Amino acid sequence: MRKFAAVLFVLFLLTIQSSFAQVDSIGLKNAMQQLDKALLQKDEIVLRSVLHEDVSYGHSNGWIQSKSDILNDFTRGKLTYDKIENNSSAIITISKKYATVKTNTSAEGVVNGTAFKLTLHIMQFWIKTKKGWQLIARQSAKQG
Repeated sequence: MRKFAAVLFVLFLLTIQSSFAQVDSIGLKNAMQQLDKALLQKDEIVLRSVLHEDVSYGHSNGWIQSKSDILNDFTRGKLTYDKIENNSSAIITISKKYATVKTNTSAEGVVNGTAFKLTLHIMQFWIKTKKGWQLIARQSAKQG
């Protein structure tokens, strides 16, 4: 009888742990969607909340932006996104404090007056702070 109770207790703990992981993954997915929407709409308030202060935002051409670069480039019109579509995404790792995500993304927009249309592999590293999930690092590479 004690073994049965112990097994039930372990199953209960695993269920609770699984529930917390699910809550974290839902919050992470929401943050990812907020980021894409904010990039499309140039929503500075949302960008300030989902981008970590020390973010490194790497583009497929080698260009790397800081948080202030991203915000300034949007204000000045250096970069505009017309479309960001995640064709597939997968959470590679997730814990209470960090997550790694990979996506295959189609993006269209204008940079320095030149239109672009790209299909990208993107790796993102998110950390959980008091503000919620924040992007700390991102790097993309052109597909094909």
